[in-house]
Amino acid sequence: MCAEDNRATSLYPDPTRNGPPVSKEGFEEVFEQVKTWGKYSDPSAGAWQAVTPTSVVEAASLVRSGRVVATALPWNTVSGPSNANPALHYMTDLGVREAPEPSCNKDFIGVDYHGKAVSHLDALSHIAYKGLLYEGQTSKDVVTATGADFGSVSSLGSLVTPAVLLDFTILFDVPWLEPGTAIHAADILAAEAKLGVKITAGDAVLIRTGHFRRAHELGIWDSSDLSAGLHVDCMPLLAERGISVLGGDGDSDVRPSPTPGIHSPIHILAITAMGLPLLDNLDLEALGAACAEEDRYRFMFVVAPLNIPRGTGSPVNPLAVF
Repeated sequence: MCAEDNRATSLYPDPTRNGPPVSKEGFEEVFEQVKTWGKYSDPSAGAWQAVTPTSVVEAASLVRSGRVVATALPWNTVSGPSNANPALHYMTDLGVREAPEPSCNKDFIGVDYHGKAVSHLDALSHIAYKGLLYEGQTSKDVVTATGADFGSVSSLGSLVTPAVLLDFTILFDVPWLEPGTAIHAADILAAEAKLGVKITAGDAVLIRTGHFRRAHELGIWDSSDLSAGLHVDCMPLLAERGISVLGGDGDSDVRPSPTPGIHSPIHILAITAMGLPLLDNLDLEALGAACAEEDRYRFMFVVAPLNIPRGTGSPVNPLAVF
């Protein structure tokens, strides 16, 4: 991939284009270019370790107004186009006993969270490419019916770091990017310049396409095969910057995929090649409004997944603090 000042001209949103196409050979070249196998002391945590104590101190210094913005979708128990496996929530105790005190109301929750309806974190055990996880671990050997012995979400712990919101609706001056629109490396550079931010080592990077504004105004659709997101050419740039986590209001991938035969190239390049955990299905509408009102797109970011030993990820409610 060329140096930053020689990157291709920005491709502004065009709902008919998710390209240019990336051949399987071209994809393999990018995979090798961004691969960080052997870089981190704990391979199960991967790029999460790019966050240092200095990163945490910087994040704390970004707290000025005290405003807190949550980014999780509501718990979704209703079947729909993007929710084939609805979450569960039901009462297990209504506390009707008169004695002894107190009475208790209790409920149960359960969820198949890897999908389009739940805000969640993908750990490094979630994605295999050619049967291999990050660091070349053989998926079938380390992920079994009882869970993941490598790259589990409990290996990550919590994260506090500076984050950058790249709001492409502002860059492109549109209410939302139409599904199928690809974001390119040059667009990331243009968004940095437009919003007055710079992605640095250890940062969390959040991508707003206006997905949930579109869903609210036009209706929910199945985004499994049609969504705005990142083109393959973004990943060398993000690898150069040394980020700790990537998230978006979709699942970061543009769909249809620009690479024939590979449904989720960004997932492969991020998780399997770079050891970069992903945050999927974040509701970034309130965060976009907060950034505009606070007049800054860099803030403290907190991610605290559930401590699930051997889990491949976790539902999350990441918090932005201004």
